[in-house]
Order: sequence, then C-alpha cells, then structure tokens
Amino acid sequence: MVDQSRLWDARTAAEYDTPGEGMFAPEVLGPTAATLAGLAAGGSALELAIGTGRVAIALHEAGVAVTGIELSEAMLGRLREKVDAAEIPVVPGDMTTARAGEGFALVYLVFNTIANLLSQEQQVACFRNAARHLAPGGCFVIELMFPDLRSLTPGTGGTLEHSEPGYLLVDTYDTLRQVLVSHHVRFDTEVDGSREASIARTPQRYIWPSELDLMAQLAGFTLESRWADWDRTEFTAESRSHVSVYRLPTLER
Repeated sequence: MVDQSRLWDARTAAEYDTPGEGMFAPEVLGPTAATLAGLAAGGSALELAIGTGRVAIALHEAGVAVTGIELSEAMLGRLREKVDAAEIPVVPGDMTTARAGEGFALVYLVFNTIANLLSQEQQVACFRNAARHLAPGGCFVIELMFPDLRSLTPGTGGTLEHSEPGYLLVDTYDTLRQVLVSHHVRFDTEVDGSREASIARTPQRYIWPSELDLMAQLAGFTLESRWADWDRTEFTAESRSHVSVYRLPTLER
C-alpha cells in the first residue's frame, strides 16, 4: 500500500503552486469557483484533500464558507502560509474516514484526487464519507480524468503525455488493476556540463464513469449532471476529463 502522505511531501508541496499558470490560471480557477459556489447555493462547503488551497481559497473569496480535510502536513503547511484556520478550518486526516462536521451543502474533490485512493474499497469509502458530511439534498462533486486507453499501441503499456525542455511526463498503465502511474522526469541538475534526471512517480487508480456512478449509488447518491469541464461543456466519448455532480435525496415530508 502506498503511503500518500509520503508522496505529498515537503518538496512536492513547495513545488505544487504555480500562481497564475496551469491549474492556478484565472481561466481555470474562475469557472471552478463559480460552478462550486452555485452548487453550494448559499450553504457551506467541504473540500476533501484540500491541499495548498488552490480551489478552497478561490471559493472562500467568492463568499462560500469552506472547510477542508487534508492528509499531508506539508500541503497543509503551505495552505497556512496563505490563510489561517479562522478563515478556512482544516481537519487533518484521510478523506475516507476523517470527520469535519455535518450539514454541508456541498462536498467536492477536484483534479483527479479520488484516483489517489488505490483500491475500489477506498474509493467507495470516500463516497460514503462525503455522504456523512452532507445535509439532505446536498451534492458531491468530483473532477476526474478519463483514461485514454485508445492511445496505447499494441505491445506497449505507456504514453508520453507531455514534453517540454527539462521535463517529461510518461504515464504507464496496468489495465488489469486499473492503475495508472505518472512518471515525472525532470532534467534539472547540471553536473560537469551535463544534465542529470530526477524522477517522481504518482500512482492512481483510474475509474470509468459507469463505475463511479455505481460507487455513488452505493453511498445513496444519484447522478445529477456530468460535464467535460467546469464551463459545463458537453461530455462526449472524446472528452479527456469530466466534472460529475451527485446528489443525495431530500427528506420526505
């Protein structure tokens, strides 16, 4: 079993934020915060695996009361450099078991983070933990990549996902266990005029949308919406990711 707290260590936390660029770009964060704020509908929100606060801070600035759960002390430390506990309280712990209260209107889990749970049992437990935190009629939102297995050529088990000077991202697949490992190769150290490579690996258990929907049903949710992105683009067979909104039933009168 992989120790996720060791994967998200001090070095990773220090390199995670890219202000104004990538996942931190306004065109990414703006629609994300706006959509989540609309789904919260004036209620409070809980972010599972809040990390360094990329989305939580934007949502807090949009006027939503946000609480978090976070396993990595290093990631939480970076968050605390930006906002204090009075603004965004965080409960240390695993998103499958940690409790941060109840009665939330919204629980959300962004940027493929549910895939960090490497077994189906853990992923179902995450859904059930989300349900325990929600008020009746509340919703659970998951942003998740769609595995592009069609890009695998016969006899190979991996794909080159990104290449730029000094960096390569290679994904390898174990299709029997539904495990994808991202290999981050950085040529960032010069020795005697040459570059040496460093490598970091992050494993994920990818989930097909139909399997994700079944996990939701086991926890009492129904699928309300599914989009290709936070701009609510239609989800199709060509989409590389999705934003799925699951809702609990309201109390019967």
